[in-house]
Amino acid sequence: MNEIRPHALFSFGTLLDERVQKTLFGQVVPQTPAALAGHTTRPIRITDPEVIATSGLDVHLTLERRIGAEVEGAVLHLTDADLAAADDYEVDDYVRRRARLSSGASAWAYLDARPLRSASRIVIVGDSIAYGRCDPQGGWAARLATGHIAANETDHRVFNLAVPGSTLAEVAEQTPALLPARLPDTLVVAAGINDVAAADNSPLRLEEHLDALAATAQTHGARLVVLGPIWLDEDRAPAYEGLSFTRERASALRENLRSWCAAHHIDHLDLWEPLRGRPDLFADGLHPTPEGHDILHRHLMSVAL
Repeated sequence: MNEIRPHALFSFGTLLDERVQKTLFGQVVPQTPAALAGHTTRPIRITDPEVIATSGLDVHLTLERRIGAEVEGAVLHLTDADLAAADDYEVDDYVRRRARLSSGASAWAYLDARPLRSASRIVIVGDSIAYGRCDPQGGWAARLATGHIAANETDHRVFNLAVPGSTLAEVAEQTPALLPARLPDTLVVAAGINDVAAADNSPLRLEEHLDALAATAQTHGARLVVLGPIWLDEDRAPAYEGLSFTRERASALRENLRSWCAAHHIDHLDLWEPLRGRPDLFADGLHPTPEGHDILHRHLMSVAL
């Protein structure tokens, strides 16, 4: 009886080794040649003794983004058990994410666990917090852009397309038209205060907007990274056109984002803790001060780079 092999996993490294496959899967698995566009490789040192024993190598390769480059490899066709074994084999430096092959097809691939470390061209979409309101220096996004571009003036770009007042519904609708000219390899979606106050902020609607953004990112071969929300000072939160900003709603949004991202193998960078219980770091209860944005930026660098 033929085994059902529903999972396509792109590999360019040790998982293509027959000895590794026999150790992990009990047999050599079916595979087809494939290539991953927009990527190149760089070495990474492995310290896990079991992985070293299985592969025979203490230096593996990891992927990073580069426009015009292509990594040759193969798609492994795996069972549920095979995919679980592959997950166990990969060290914490890698996470399994969806990637777009040169053929246009989608497959799993093991990418850098730090979602911005391998990025080259980053697009940021979101609301007034991502836009940098209440900070003349442009908020955490401007700080991110400064460091990212300084690291590689030739290839690195950051496009902050956040619009004050936007909800995820509006971001999901507007983003597809914004991406083609910017050639992003990473799409950062900052979910924030407007989704807390929106009348229709049910988990089902939230999932619809996130599904749409994931599909948009996949179309452009970009890695989706979801940020937020941040903690808010409910007692000082202003009333905008009768909208209600409550910590309870913000906490619920946080849990829904984390749940959706975990279920879909999407990167979620939590921004709640850095400002929690610090009303002094807010200009009006909702928008961080320059110091608050600086703290958010340092937190992002610690978990994303």
